[in-house]
Amino acid sequence: MSESDWDPYGGDAHLTPVFGRLRLRTLVMLRWLAVGGQTLTILIVHFLVGFELPIGFCLGLIAMSALVNTWLTLAVPPQKFARDWEAFAQLGFDVLQMCALLTLTGGLQNPFVVMLAAPIIIAVAALPARWSGGVAAIAIAGTGAMWLWSLPLPWYGGDALDLPGMYVFGLWAAIFIAVAFTAVYSWRVSQEGKRMATALAATQSVLSREQRLSALGALSAAAAHELGTPLATIQLTAKEMLREIEAGSPLAEDADLLVTQARRCRDILKRLGEVQEASDVRHDRIEFHAALEEASAPLRGLGPVVTVEVTEAGSGDPPVLKRIPELLYGIGNFIENSVDFAASRVVVEGRWDRTNIYVRVLDDGPGFSSEILSKIGEPYVTTRSGTPGQGGLGLGVFIAKTMIEKSGGVVRFDNVPAPGGAVVSIRWPRKRVEAPPALG
Repeated sequence: MSESDWDPYGGDAHLTPVFGRLRLRTLVMLRWLAVGGQTLTILIVHFLVGFELPIGFCLGLIAMSALVNTWLTLAVPPQKFARDWEAFAQLGFDVLQMCALLTLTGGLQNPFVVMLAAPIIIAVAALPARWSGGVAAIAIAGTGAMWLWSLPLPWYGGDALDLPGMYVFGLWAAIFIAVAFTAVYSWRVSQEGKRMATALAATQSVLSREQRLSALGALSAAAAHELGTPLATIQLTAKEMLREIEAGSPLAEDADLLVTQARRCRDILKRLGEVQEASDVRHDRIEFHAALEEASAPLRGLGPVVTVEVTEAGSGDPPVLKRIPELLYGIGNFIENSVDFAASRVVVEGRWDRTNIYVRVLDDGPGFSSEILSKIGEPYVTTRSGTPGQGGLGLGVFIAKTMIEKSGGVVRFDNVPAPGGAVVSIRWPRKRVEAPPALG
């Protein structure tokens, strides 16, 4: 087995979010920017450049947008989230207003036709596909109408610039492709951001749970320490009462019960302290082989045979690891996935040298498909079928990979050339995961 098989990176490599919500203030602000830009452009082109424009109609269309904005500002709280259909209606209005303005100023020949991409990008980034697709359809229909008819593009001396029909068709095709490409690109980026946000929230939830479990041990030790003194006082007082009460008195039985229960409480707290002290030694340090066995144990008996093989490469003492929840969870998750897809066997291989610790999880299943292999480790990449809350969402591998990288590891996914199957290779620098030498 070659070194590259174990260390494929080389020795030196190192809650669903609300979907489709825009604040009204955002839409209003963007529309005010459009109104200001359109007004300034029309005035400069008409009065400074000297092109003849139907300026009354143009300013009327701009004033219509300003009126809509004013009404929205006065009638609706600016912090209100626009529902999907409301955002669609506003962005659709912006597209229609811009198409009408372009129709009056040269149509597709007007260089400002590229501004139609702006509301489409916003829609794709913030709205579900059916609504953003509607905004894009309005834009495409508007550009198609401009291709069929529009006022001539103003030019010097009042002449009209008449471009050949084929060139105008090329402009329309270029705008269509640009809008479509920009929309798809924005959608991909938006979806990736939303998936990453959800997956990272799930990762934080798992880590938070591990931290709470870890804190329980410290809490039990603190309780044992804090309650020990008052319980000793209660026990001493109860004994004094028992000595002062005459034998056979009804209170004697109660005083004896107090002494017995106080002693029992002290015994319980003593055991808690002993368990905590033992658990500090046992859980803070774990042998490398024992760590792989612990991660594998819950997956045994579920079908495929899970075996653990640990070998030494070169020189170096066998590593004793810090008990890192992220490390054990990550390895266990990769083993679980291998068990799900293996035909009959899963092998967990461990190896170490002076500087690194390596783990490989291999199975004899079908392996990763080329499509999955290129994206595995990203959130929501899975070959299982599932619905939210029922598994199969592809978050497990993402969380495991994130946790292992958080602990200093590097993960790579690959297929076994022969006889086939999937392999997950992990490498940690020893200094990141190895426990300090035990005292005494």
